[in-house]
Amino acid sequence: MTSDTDAFAAIREVREACVTHDGHDPLDEAADLALRHHGLDGALLELADGPDRAEDGGFALVRDGELLLAVSPAARGRGLGADLATRVAAAGVPVDRAWSHGGHPAAEVLAERHGFEATRGLWVMRRPVDADHPLPPLAAPDGVRLRGYDAADPADAAAVLRVNAAAFAHHPEQGDLDEAGLAERVAEPWFDADGLVMAVEEADGTLLAFHWTKRHDARLGEVYVVAVSPEAQGRGLGKVVTLAGLHHLADGGVEEILLYVESDNAPAVAVYSGLGFAHAAKDTHVQYTRR
Repeated sequence: MTSDTDAFAAIREVREACVTHDGHDPLDEAADLALRHHGLDGALLELADGPDRAEDGGFALVRDGELLLAVSPAARGRGLGADLATRVAAAGVPVDRAWSHGGHPAAEVLAERHGFEATRGLWVMRRPVDADHPLPPLAAPDGVRLRGYDAADPADAAAVLRVNAAAFAHHPEQGDLDEAGLAERVAEPWFDADGLVMAVEEADGTLLAFHWTKRHDARLGEVYVVAVSPEAQGRGLGKVVTLAGLHHLADGGVEEILLYVESDNAPAVAVYSGLGFAHAAKDTHVQYTRR
């Protein structure tokens, strides 16, 4: 029987090989956080673990009805993905959705074989940060103040959760952020309180919108979450906080900024395109849902 320690090592090595080869991690942030904070509790893990895990390995991880499957690049073409998918099906664990991070063609074949169809596309858009790609100037509207997040003030946490829930009421992942999930992210090494830019009413401090940035490493930053309270819509605050976060990342020295956006969200794509972001076909994540 594989110990949790060995299982986590196998997953890590496959993930690292995939990131190096594909440019994408086969686990998204939510899956990564769940694995680190809750281990395999409530999850099913199937491993295709050869002598060299980075060369021969693969895994299928199911949690809360979602399947994430990855095979090391050097081991592809041997039927390991099909075997893992068959083992998941045989385990009888309910699976109603699956992600292909990077939109790998083999995922499309497996999805069709097991009764899934593509129902959602998530784009990664990127922009460079250099003298040839300057950011537009930043100016807050009258009566609005921009400030960082105060992790020591419970009122800030409550305000962020309130605006996030209202702004993403119909979003399949982001709208479910709760106090525990917020605390987990605030505790992450990358968290920067000044990088969670809040636009508040100058008069009473009410949170109107926020842009939560993320610093992956010295060169890469992310537009992590942009949320505008429904009551504050129409005031141009989405662009204001987005720009404020971009300037914060640029001032910190990043060379590139990325973001995730639903492929069918034409207004958001237009806004981000206007801010210098572009999408490449390989930067597409596909969600499959059981028919």
